[in-house]
Amino acid sequence: MRRLRGLALALALGASACTSTPGPHGGPQGESMSFDQLGQTDFNRTVTMAMRDNLDSLERLLEKLYRRNPAEWRKGGFVDLQAAVEQGRTAIQAGAVPADLQGLRDIEVLSVAMDPEYGGDRVAAYVLGLADMLIAAHGGKVRFYATDALDGQRIFNAARNVEIAAWMLASRRDPRGRPLLLSNEIGEGGTNLSFEREFGRLIGRLDLVAELLDENLRRVGINYLQGLLFFNFLPVR
Repeated sequence: MRRLRGLALALALGASACTSTPGPHGGPQGESMSFDQLGQTDFNRTVTMAMRDNLDSLERLLEKLYRRNPAEWRKGGFVDLQAAVEQGRTAIQAGAVPADLQGLRDIEVLSVAMDPEYGGDRVAAYVLGLADMLIAAHGGKVRFYATDALDGQRIFNAARNVEIAAWMLASRRDPRGRPLLLSNEIGEGGTNLSFEREFGRLIGRLDLVAELLDENLRRVGINYLQGLLFFNFLPVR
């Protein structure tokens, strides 16, 4: 038993130096081997990677929105765009909300962000509200293990909330009829639909995880019934 434990530890530590490198034109990006992955099933790894990619999408949305709406990051007193983006990235990963909205959570922050009367950093409120909402839908976690239980309905609801938030971003106006935040652009000067594509990726991942959660529970029951049907004996040694 001691030898087996020692071998498992050596394998985990030895593999920790291995990383997955994307191809020259981009591609799937894995994650370095870490000891905590021993407590994860294949499904846990899938959900963890999906959450990582969703938070990455929010970081890209934050930077894109700040670039199109520089007046917003200036409200936070930042010296430049990069400083605002760096602080925003840290807040996204932590599921934090803007200091002036402390006491509010997830969809409450999103509602304030799209309120024409709100005078704070609207980009930060919008993106951090989305991040907090996604993390809340996943039980307050960003990494998942065999002992964790996720609710597929909550993640499905989160996908619908992202759809609503994207619609609000495209349609909400101030009293003068100007967009609260500039995002997608279609005009003589060119077309920019990068925001729409990023929202599409977010929604697609969330819907997939919600469906996989439902299928995962179904397969547990099916596998059990198959065992009874074919009279599979259980191992005793």
